[in-house]
Amino acid sequence: MREWFIMSDKYEFLVSIKMIRHELNELSAYIKESKSCYELLTNKLDDLSKFVVSEKNGERWKQWGEDEEIRKNSAELREASSKAICTIEKYQSSCTFNDQADISAYISSLCKSVKNELESLGINGKSKVVFIGSGAFPISALTIAKQTGAEIMCLDIDVEAVEMGKNIAKLTGLESKVSFTNQRVSELSFIKGATHIIIASLVKNKIEVLKELKSVLPEEAKVIIRYGNGLKSMFNYPLDQDLSNEWNYTNVVQKDHFYDTVVLKKGKVHCAGKEIV
Repeated sequence: MREWFIMSDKYEFLVSIKMIRHELNELSAYIKESKSCYELLTNKLDDLSKFVVSEKNGERWKQWGEDEEIRKNSAELREASSKAICTIEKYQSSCTFNDQADISAYISSLCKSVKNELESLGINGKSKVVFIGSGAFPISALTIAKQTGAEIMCLDIDVEAVEMGKNIAKLTGLESKVSFTNQRVSELSFIKGATHIIIASLVKNKIEVLKELKSVLPEEAKVIIRYGNGLKSMFNYPLDQDLSNEWNYTNVVQKDHFYDTVVLKKGKVHCAGKEIV
């Protein structure tokens, strides 16, 4: 009987993963047909963010995370969530720009929530920040610029996202502080004076980006990587390579947040970790 309950829990977990993936894919496809799907898709992504920090699901992942079927469907869910986020960002960016909506108040409301994080990273008005994977609706980058006055270069491989980002920056009056490009990071002259590099959680090839960065990164610059391992990998691309031999790093695990953060500097051996509840 106990074995029956254990297996039942596994398949309940698996079905939940499949259902969220299916709904994200369907709503992403329908969003072009109906504006109502934008809110439904946003709500479903909120559900996923709660799913990946659930204590119950965390226990399930410990038990079933190595199961081939669970891993396969979790990876497919990550692809669906990544696609859904990109769809929402482009939709929101287009609607905001076309309606000439005032998003300054929205950015200002975020400033308070990111203030402590920015202070701990040492980002201020003298900072030069490269934001890799900024997306079509680059609220994080614009919020940093608004809060600190830092100069920011946003990089995204999606040309459409780059153009949309430029439009939103103009709309907020931050175009003098926030620039956009689809160049490779090693091609940026801006990188030579960079103090901080932020790599978004939806950047898939994090290790490749790090290798490219290391050859051009200023000695004192910090690299901030947002990622999600384990259960959180359903919503973020993971960072599952040991970096201790190459980088001086601090790992920040946030129990109730859908992604975690690692802060890197050139060097090796010395490392630290902290957990934020």
